[in-house]
Amino acid sequence: MAGVLNFTSLPPIFKPNFRPNKTKLSSNSSRVFVIKSSTEVSDTSSSSTTVITPPPNFKAPEPKVFTPRSDQVVDLITASLNLLFRLGTGVFVNGYSVSFVPKNEIPSGQYGLGVGDFVAKESSKLGPRPAKPIEIYEFEGCPFCRKVREIVAVLDLDVLYYPCPRNGPTFRPKVGQMGGKQMFPYMVDPNTGVSMYESDDIIKYLVQKYGDGNVPISLSLGLLTTLSAGFAMIGRMGKGSMYTKAKMPPQPLEVWAYEASPFCKLVREVLVELELPHLLHSCARGSPKRQELYEKIGHFQAPYLEDPNTGVKMFESAAIIDYLRATYAL
Repeated sequence: MAGVLNFTSLPPIFKPNFRPNKTKLSSNSSRVFVIKSSTEVSDTSSSSTTVITPPPNFKAPEPKVFTPRSDQVVDLITASLNLLFRLGTGVFVNGYSVSFVPKNEIPSGQYGLGVGDFVAKESSKLGPRPAKPIEIYEFEGCPFCRKVREIVAVLDLDVLYYPCPRNGPTFRPKVGQMGGKQMFPYMVDPNTGVSMYESDDIIKYLVQKYGDGNVPISLSLGLLTTLSAGFAMIGRMGKGSMYTKAKMPPQPLEVWAYEASPFCKLVREVLVELELPHLLHSCARGSPKRQELYEKIGHFQAPYLEDPNTGVKMFESAAIIDYLRATYAL
């Protein structure tokens, strides 16, 4: 017994004009951070490295599939509105297909979503993979930024996000130094030296370089796309937009997540509010990174956090949020 669901592509799009990368470093009186590489941020405001420790007696919870904590239910409902307004954009990787096979035909150690006596065997069609993570400066409460995060999920890219909440002291000013204005999103591709503003140009660039050259229809409708991306955030109005004073981690956190998941959305809001740089391993349905995480941990569930500054590794969105606030908020 097998069923297959295929998502077909659209006609090619034109190639955008590129803005040369003019990288400069920002500074302010309280904190100065140098981007040493695409996966490292160091604090140069003092001679010693900031020491980050987990909360006292911290213990990571056991993962529970689709079992929200009672105080999280309303937040999850409001965070799920994006699925309605954006018609599931970012749920599936480009070229997604699924077939249902009997459980006894799935090898041990292979990830698959169980459906009764069958397992959903998922696949996708990926374009060229960047050697280094794309770097994007953005924040949650921005419909233009959301559009770029959605194409990141569709293309299954790893992205080093530098959160730029309003009043954020570090990365928002840095964008002004690099590109000449504080406008978001702002993308830097360390693989090509290209940097640019404008969400639509970023989307076209990414699908040309790391996809099949075709922009999904839900991201190619101009003003309608932007309006629906804005409506998708109505339930989370103001979340992930304003800075909360926090410690800057010596190294970016690592997160396995994807844009369309309400559980991942809640975690991302807090990462942005605390201005915590993080390497996001996008893992929408059809992503091979689901299998990679399954092999690494013995379980797949999103979001999943690894904090190289404390050694903490954990599932469960509500617990991750508690951990981030207890560890980094001032």
